[in-house]
Amino acid sequence: MKSVQIVSWGTTDDLEVRDIPTPEAGAGQVRVKVQATGLNPVDWKIIEVMQDKPGGYGAHIVLPSGNGNDYAGVVDQVGEGVTGVSVGDAVFGGSRYFAQAEYVVDDAGSVIPIPDGLTVAQAGGLDIVGRTAVASVRQVAPQAGETVLVSAAAGGVGVIAAQLVRLAGARVIGTASPANHGYLTELGIEPVAYGDGLVERLRELAPEGIDAVLDNQGRATLEAAVELGVPTGRINTIAEHSFAAQHGISSVGGAKADNKDLAELAGRIAAGEILFPIDSVYPLDQVTAAYAHLKAGHLRGKVVLEP
Repeated sequence: MKSVQIVSWGTTDDLEVRDIPTPEAGAGQVRVKVQATGLNPVDWKIIEVMQDKPGGYGAHIVLPSGNGNDYAGVVDQVGEGVTGVSVGDAVFGGSRYFAQAEYVVDDAGSVIPIPDGLTVAQAGGLDIVGRTAVASVRQVAPQAGETVLVSAAAGGVGVIAAQLVRLAGARVIGTASPANHGYLTELGIEPVAYGDGLVERLRELAPEGIDAVLDNQGRATLEAAVELGVPTGRINTIAEHSFAAQHGISSVGGAKADNKDLAELAGRIAAGEILFPIDSVYPLDQVTAAYAHLKAGHLRGKVVLEP
């Protein structure tokens, strides 16, 4: 089968699509013929940033290695003892380091049925961003009538998190590039430009203060939150852990959301309650171009590969 392979550390430009043996489903496992696999920032950071950090995502990887986490497709093989999942079932999930390939093997209990109304591309890009959005929103517990700031609100995690906050009854202010301001407005999110002067712009938009902050961008958002007096217990970041640790800010991510949470979110997207846009779709053999697009930023939703 074709598989995206990390052959050296340093840059995603060196990723290769290679032919490797097709995996077989073992006891309690299923094999999925992958139809879509989403890209996440952590996937390129493993290659370019994290591989030499003790305990990091890439610290134990032996090269060459697969890459990617999110996938969606159709079950084409079931292992011994599997019940509740059958050949032909449309499913999605996450399989760290193996998803960017034509086939992936996963535990039968880890796959989630794709609900009617959810596209394969959406399902294939949902695992990490969906879990992360649910867990981070739950951490800051937005309430009706509050004002919540969501940074990078047009991106994969941000666009879901912002809509979850809005559905909880809170007012949402979202940072984004000017090109995405109209898009956020259509979603009921009040856009604000990031960069110099952010604190002043937020004071103008919310003179009575901001109650909670969901950071998907980094230090600048956290510094603004602290300067604005947002209680540190109501701030969560997935992007700047050292600053968070110094200031008692939480860094809750997708590990705090389970399959039930993800299945519920998928159902809400399928029902049209939450918009989950796909920014762009690339064939598997254009993986380096897909990563270049992801790293350039200013996205509206997810970048997805199709094997």
